[in-house]
Amino acid sequence: MKKDFILSNKINMTDYAKALELIEKSRYILIVTHVNPDPDSIGSALALSNFLYENRIKHKVFNVSSDLPQNLDFIPRFEKITDQLPKFYDLVISCDCGTYGRLGFDVPKDIPIINFDHHKSNNGFGKINIVDSMKSSTAEIVYDFFKHNGLYITKASATALYVGIYDDSLAFSLGRCDELTFDKVNHLVKFGASPSEIANKLLRRDSLAKYRIIPKVLESLELYKEGEVASIYAKTKWFKETGAHNRDCEDALDMIMSMHIVKVAFFVREVNGVSRISLRSKGKIDVSKVAAKFGGGGHLNAAGCSLDTTDIEKARKKVLKEVLETTKK
Repeated sequence: MKKDFILSNKINMTDYAKALELIEKSRYILIVTHVNPDPDSIGSALALSNFLYENRIKHKVFNVSSDLPQNLDFIPRFEKITDQLPKFYDLVISCDCGTYGRLGFDVPKDIPIINFDHHKSNNGFGKINIVDSMKSSTAEIVYDFFKHNGLYITKASATALYVGIYDDSLAFSLGRCDELTFDKVNHLVKFGASPSEIANKLLRRDSLAKYRIIPKVLESLELYKEGEVASIYAKTKWFKETGAHNRDCEDALDMIMSMHIVKVAFFVREVNGVSRISLRSKGKIDVSKVAAKFGGGGHLNAAGCSLDTTDIEKARKKVLKEVLETTKK
């Protein structure tokens, strides 16, 4: 039987209304972006922040660190993100946190959490869980929250949501993008988001340090299984030599994945006393299973985890073993 409608939506539509009702009842809301925030987490949070600000609802946008990606400073209210928890709040909204630990702090048990997310690893830690791993981004889910509640999307919120969808879908290149994703993006442009301006802000403001460290990272490339599996790493001393930030070398992994023969790639570097691992894959190879082995999570084709060691070679070997096991034919 031929079907014309998408039936993969995993969200109970009544949860959108319940979430808005909880927001309207709250006196002070804490919107939380995840540890090491990316554009999807920040974009989703700031879309909600702009909505709350415009409706005079008291709130703060929180990240556990003050080290934020400055290339997102063009999103309205970015400068309002704080690493200081308010003395009082009676509702938490988590944005793009695949696990409770990604919040970066413990929420008092009596405070409800609205959990907006699209990670496969999310176990529904909120009072209200608006989670769908089939969606391209958390920003796409927040868009649906606006739409299903009939909420007006201003230019500020449209810009924030577009950033989240654009970046987390790797410029609309991942399989999680469908016709509904493009319908949403089209509406966001109508609401004021500028595709060319956003792309330029995200893609054309690189630091000089980035182009000093990426060649070092690419030089670390090792291939396995006739090139199907690839690994790269970054040594701590390279960051000191180049003045680069950890975020400056993230594009290196996407560059490796652009190679035709590579089906799975992972990147190892030391971050805050642990070895941080980023994994990518093509097709149906599920790297979230590899990340889960080390307490991490993510999506089918993009996942991450951390190993409790500063020995990146030791970490690389451990992850490689699991990747090779996962890619056995």
